[in-house]
Amino acid sequence: MSAPTLRVVAWSTGTIGRHALAGIDARPDMELVGLWVSNPEKVGQDAGRLAGLDRDLGVLATDDKDALFALRPDVVVHSAMTDDRIFEALEDLIEIVEHGINVVSSGPVVLTFPDGTGLDAYVDRINAAGEKTGASLHVNGIDPGFANDVLPLVMTSLSQRIDKVVVSEICDYSTYYQPVVMQDLYGFGRPLDYPALLWQPGVLGSAWGPVVRQIAAGLDVELDAELQEYHERIPSEVDLKIDSCDVPAGSMGAVNFGVIGTVDGVPRVQLDHVTRTHPAQGPDWPQPAEGDGGYRVEVFGEPMMKVDFSHHGEHGDHNVSGMITTAMRLVNAAHAVCEAPGGLVAAKDLPMITGRGLVQG
Repeated sequence: MSAPTLRVVAWSTGTIGRHALAGIDARPDMELVGLWVSNPEKVGQDAGRLAGLDRDLGVLATDDKDALFALRPDVVVHSAMTDDRIFEALEDLIEIVEHGINVVSSGPVVLTFPDGTGLDAYVDRINAAGEKTGASLHVNGIDPGFANDVLPLVMTSLSQRIDKVVVSEICDYSTYYQPVVMQDLYGFGRPLDYPALLWQPGVLGSAWGPVVRQIAAGLDVELDAELQEYHERIPSEVDLKIDSCDVPAGSMGAVNFGVIGTVDGVPRVQLDHVTRTHPAQGPDWPQPAEGDGGYRVEVFGEPMMKVDFSHHGEHGDHNVSGMITTAMRLVNAAHAVCEAPGGLVAAKDLPMITGRGLVQG
């Protein structure tokens, strides 16, 4: 039985959004009916041109939310930047659900599994709106999302005993273009004592704690109330020029950070990140299995299991493909989210999602 055609509004045309537009166009069971942009210079431009497709899709970009709501789409594929405007983004998402429109979004990542994050008031509003309108909201990408929640939970289905689950991202971020994220949130290119947002107490637990908590929930494990956070920053030994900023010698060049969930003080679920701006940094830290980066899932117990997940773009590097995988997890999940009960939907509660309709003859 073929899936119904979804009427889709794409929300933004940035590093993820342009790939989401291409993905929507590629699926035979989706029809792009609207496009929201924040940049006034993009208003009136065709979605195909903004997606880099070199052809028109017949849908013009707008910054008029009410005009898009009036189209009564089935779903919004939301990929707008949320890292530096979390609460404004929460209000945007709630407004969409209040209009009875389903949403798949790349952020804010705290909504991947917000239990214990102090956002109960927002979650209650999302669920209340979903109960009233029937619309669902799902936030997921590649990290957080899929590589460190769906993939490890699928692997644990092979376990006889589980002692600990560790999920890792090990990546060279030199070709990742997000200056705000790289400089202000991480502190790359800044002095080592620069008070970047991510290293403030509680921030890692808010941003990546949902990964740890969702895995624990999928394993029916009740974690201790407090998550453990750690980070180690090291300077670049040479002057670097990366896509997002300059990284002078002596400034922050790489970081190893993570979040650990414990049960009675024993580590049970751990998220680890090794983020470099040059492959030679932190030689004693974990290394990618191949290329410039990827993800690793380790399940300790019986049996012992490890999966390395790497990707790269057909005509670009792993940061290009990282944007594509993030976008396509959203696009390909849209039908399942539309069929889910109203309110906030976690990745662990979705059915199997595939790239249905994307095999091209």
